[in-house]
Amino acid sequence: MARKTFTFEGKRYDIVAKSDEELAVKIAMRKRDLKEGKETISNSMTVRSWFKTFMKSYKEGSLSPETYDDYFSRWNSKIDPYIGSMKIKDVRQIHCQNVINQMDGSSKTYIKKVANTMFQMFERAKSNKLILENPAADIEFPEAEDGTHRALTDFERDITIKVAEYHRGGLWVLTLLYCGLRPSEAARLDGRHLDFMNKRVIVEGAVKKKGNRLGKTKTESGNRILPMPSNLEQKFRDLKRKPLEPVFQNNNGGRLSKTNMRILWNNFKREMNIAAGCEVYRNQVLPPYRIADDLVPYCYRHTFCTDLEAAGVSINEASRLMGHKDIRVTSKIYTHYSQESFDRVALLMDNYQNTRNNPGNSNENVGVDVGVDSTRTEK
Repeated sequence: MARKTFTFEGKRYDIVAKSDEELAVKIAMRKRDLKEGKETISNSMTVRSWFKTFMKSYKEGSLSPETYDDYFSRWNSKIDPYIGSMKIKDVRQIHCQNVINQMDGSSKTYIKKVANTMFQMFERAKSNKLILENPAADIEFPEAEDGTHRALTDFERDITIKVAEYHRGGLWVLTLLYCGLRPSEAARLDGRHLDFMNKRVIVEGAVKKKGNRLGKTKTESGNRILPMPSNLEQKFRDLKRKPLEPVFQNNNGGRLSKTNMRILWNNFKREMNIAAGCEVYRNQVLPPYRIADDLVPYCYRHTFCTDLEAAGVSINEASRLMGHKDIRVTSKIYTHYSQESFDRVALLMDNYQNTRNNPGNSNENVGVDVGVDSTRTEK
């Protein structure tokens, strides 16, 4: 009788056979099955092993590739480091609560997605009689904002414009800022989408998460036409892109993928820190960093929306330019009141009240000082 023990992903397996030859075969087959996710289902398996089984059995084929990848992204970055190596039978609510507690600073939406991933995983374990109760039920959520995206500070805007003048990703970042595009929408732009005759930027698609696959915009309203910013027109012309050639390209001349955009942004943000005064030692930027951790590409799109509000663009028009399906989505950003818009409204109201209180005064100049056409009626 031959016997041998081996460890796989933190769990020990005891193999018994009649001979050394048979033992070697059994061990090889067992390891193969483990690697392929064919581990025997039991409450002694690790949470990591159960998650892989859960995804393969319940999610594979029923989710889009992007959503499937999102599950694994949440697992790898937020859940696995804390409970992945634990046996599923040993996980208690406090362990799941600690996973959520370490997400302080994340958006409310993202926190709920991580909690829901745990809940689904353990609920399936419960239905398979591996555990009696779901340890991810009734978790307390920390205080969090509705979203991670915010508008730029004046300091961040100034540094962005400065770095954009020399960084290879500068025009891509400025397009997010001045056109309000989603990063994936900007990556989808071809030469034919730059209409120089009518000074327009045409948005009709986005780069999806799986490689360079092209797809639709996030919503049907995402297909839209935007004014081409005058301060970007010549920069676009200088690219001399052919009609079917990507406007923004990677080092090989191909279209920017999700990975390319992440690398490009990280490098751009590194240059922002250096431009803002961070010291560099052996090519490493040293803390304290001058640029906030929560500054992400979507902040530029968010800033575009707040700029629309500050410029006096109606919320209906702002919603169209942003490509939002529901105006309520725009309103969550649009209502971040700027000082410029506050001052403009205050002056308009003063002029209006003065006119109403003094009927003899002419109102033909109301609004002129703030760039508003008082004869225009918004529909």
